[in-house]
Amino acid sequence: MGSERAEMRKRQMQVHQEAAASVLQARHKMGNTPTNASKFLRCLLSLCISLTVRGDEETIQRSTFEQQPEGNSNCEESPKPTVDEARSWAVSFEKLMKSAAGRSCFRQFLRTEFSEENMMFWLACEDLKKETNKTVVEEKVRQIYEDFISILSPKEVSLDSRVREVINRNMLEPTSCTFDDAQQQIYTLMQRDSYPRYINSPAYTDLLNSLEEPPPEP
Repeated sequence: MGSERAEMRKRQMQVHQEAAASVLQARHKMGNTPTNASKFLRCLLSLCISLTVRGDEETIQRSTFEQQPEGNSNCEESPKPTVDEARSWAVSFEKLMKSAAGRSCFRQFLRTEFSEENMMFWLACEDLKKETNKTVVEEKVRQIYEDFISILSPKEVSLDSRVREVINRNMLEPTSCTFDDAQQQIYTLMQRDSYPRYINSPAYTDLLNSLEEPPPEP
């Protein structure tokens, strides 16, 4: 436990260092606009403080998240798809993602690969896009950052440095589009990486077999 807390402190220091570096980059790119930079600094410091306080809780949450039981192919979290609908998922990733049952089944498969956070993040971004209330948008942006972008989160998604810089700039003025680039990168990651494995998995095959109509009685 002591080593875990030491590692947590190390990661907390990294967050503070990233925050400071982001502020310096923002001030450099915006020139003499200290107001925006200060606003960004307050935003990041608020996140750092919140995440630091939650440090020990995150360690527990990581353990809980990683030990979740594997999902199955029953898609119990959404209406049962028709066999034609389920077959269409193999045509394209877009068809799967447009289907509520498809997203549910794929999410359960991602859980078995310990990458369910990718779907959770994508869904959170979709929910954010529907929000129009500025105050609610800012709160949802903060929550998504804490849940999926922060390096302290057990549900942190894999994003490259360019996209993280875009997020840092967007955090100056949070909107429903703050995570658009990140959402697209995670969508592409799922499409190229996990989707082909799901379509070729026993889980998908078993689902199709379960949906097939039984042969007519003689």
